[in-house]
Amino acid sequence: MNTFLQHHLFGYKVGRDYPGKNQTSRLSVNLHFGEISPHQVWESVSSAYRLDSFKNLGAYQEDVEHFLSELIWREFSCYLMTHFRELPWKNFQEKFDRFPWRSADDELFHAWKSGNTGYPIIDAGMRELLQTGYMHNRVRMIVASFLVKNLMIHWNHGRDWFWECLVDADLANNSASWQWVAGSGADAAPYFRIFNPTTQGQKFDSQGEYTKKFVPELEKLPSKYLFEPWKAFGSALQKSEINCSSYSSFIVDLKFSRERALSAYKML
Repeated sequence: MNTFLQHHLFGYKVGRDYPGKNQTSRLSVNLHFGEISPHQVWESVSSAYRLDSFKNLGAYQEDVEHFLSELIWREFSCYLMTHFRELPWKNFQEKFDRFPWRSADDELFHAWKSGNTGYPIIDAGMRELLQTGYMHNRVRMIVASFLVKNLMIHWNHGRDWFWECLVDADLANNSASWQWVAGSGADAAPYFRIFNPTTQGQKFDSQGEYTKKFVPELEKLPSKYLFEPWKAFGSALQKSEINCSSYSSFIVDLKFSRERALSAYKML
């Protein structure tokens, strides 16, 4: 907690979205297992940055406020499950019971779980999960959106996989977060918000510090092609000494799958 306050809170609001940066608190495991309480976290921040007088925070104000809002969001998930016990398996918004989910028994789901989708930021996140039991929050949203919207696989299956693999897996937070991405939860993301893994990677990991760490097949690929490796031909591949056959082809077309999902959502 002290290390985060002293070295990483400044710049949190923006930096937290970049998986290659060490800008998050990494307190989720400690919070889940009760090694520190939300009240302690709140009090530590309050004491360190004098929240009784926001005018004294200066450049830190937005970072502090944003960090505390994330803590509140976590507690909101607990509140939801207290009053809606079916949250881990039942759509908070019942209209989503009619959504035409696709089967999770096919190779697409297995490709997602193993990090072999052909979309580098997705594969980096899923491989980080398998190797470390953790995944950066921005990347969690990207991989979740890809599963439920591009692949149209029920959020229950994603929830179960995260529950099995994450060391910080929390029943309320995990369930509420998946429902948020799917659009079926309370105060959820609008159904038309579909994360594009290509543009998300280009924006939040432009140099590939994070992606190349977990997708070493693309380590020498120029950054301009990193999140669209299928566009790298000829001299670009020769210079980077990459054999594209060592990396998966994309398992679904983003434009087609986005339009398919939007059509299904509009029928609700």
